[in-house]
Amino acid sequence: MTGTMRVPRSRGALSGTLLVLLGLWGGLLPFAGPYLDFGFSPDEPWVYTIDRLQLSVAPAAATVLGGLIVLAVANRAVAMAGAWLAALGGAWFAVGGPVAALWDVQGVGAPMGTGEGRRLAEQLAGFTGLGVVVVFLAALALGRMAVVGVREAGMRETGTREAGTRGAHEPFGERAPADTSGTTQPIPAQGRYARHAREERGPFEPKEPDPYDQRVAGERREPR
Repeated sequence: MTGTMRVPRSRGALSGTLLVLLGLWGGLLPFAGPYLDFGFSPDEPWVYTIDRLQLSVAPAAATVLGGLIVLAVANRAVAMAGAWLAALGGAWFAVGGPVAALWDVQGVGAPMGTGEGRRLAEQLAGFTGLGVVVVFLAALALGRMAVVGVREAGMRETGTREAGTRGAHEPFGERAPADTSGTTQPIPAQGRYARHAREERGPFEPKEPDPYDQRVAGERREPR
């Protein structure tokens, strides 16, 4: 179980980096947009309001934090939690304006563009389109974190096999030494069967020692 919870950091590198950049873009656009003549009224930079905090800063913080988690964390569960956090931030970018109108939030301001195309581009870049892209990247990171790769599965199987091999070779008590000669050792005959075996043995075959021979060292054996 522990092996499957780890994930390479490179798996979420691209998605995490893009989420961080998009979160910074969405959070800074209402404040720094007037420098680029692209954003929302008033046309003065760094104007702070509660509406901008709720509709831009809060989802931007969630997206940036989730992207950093996806980018830096090597734990699968934590990285998936970061992807979910970024997805919630992107969803709030997309639908936060209409939903926040329920508690009388007026919005961050009207788009600064005068033409319809310019106003649409500013709205998409700051909220709706930005939120859709953030949700897509977060879902992509979530899917990649949820899948166990072939390389990770192979490393896990290798580690399990090595652990099993080590456990099989560990000593447990005292064991008899294994016969590594590769030959089968005959079982010596005993009792009356030993006598029949000696009688049937040819004259040139070596004789087995008599198990009933109880001679003292140095004593001569009498012929039978």
